[in-house]
Amino acid sequence: MKTKVIILFMLTSILSFGQKSKKQHVKGTLDKVNIEIEYSAPSVKGRTIFGELVPYAEVWRAGANANTTIEFSKNVTINGQALTAGKYAFFVIPNGDSQAWEIIFNKKNNAWGSFSYKESEDALRVKVKAIDNKEPVEVLKYEVTKNGIKFAWADKHFEFSVK
Repeated sequence: MKTKVIILFMLTSILSFGQKSKKQHVKGTLDKVNIEIEYSAPSVKGRTIFGELVPYAEVWRAGANANTTIEFSKNVTINGQALTAGKYAFFVIPNGDSQAWEIIFNKKNNAWGSFSYKESEDALRVKVKAIDNKEPVEVLKYEVTKNGIKFAWADKHFEFSVK
């Protein structure tokens, strides 16, 4: 009986207290398309993010905890490539010193992290240019801008167009 109680306590502690990254909900409208982004926003806390905490050349959930999701109310183009209206898990593959990163819109939008990610469920993959920030961004941030969606965290940011 002790074992069951300890395991239950540990699981409850992880679920209740282990999520230090605050849940964020960003909304915006571009060209009559409603956009919603949900993510958990981790902080840098003095760590090296890209290349260490977030490995290069690997699929990353683009936030903390559950998958980051992006929802479009209508069909859109992302950097000129078609994407059907819907809610997608959003992943990023950072590529080291290269500025060519890859963003992924995946049909399975209800997973925890990238553990169950499958490329066969991708709706769209697009290359983006990662740019060095002038000033570090402590807390991960998504923003709907006048041209698309901007991601910024630590020493990098990128933006992709939505039309």
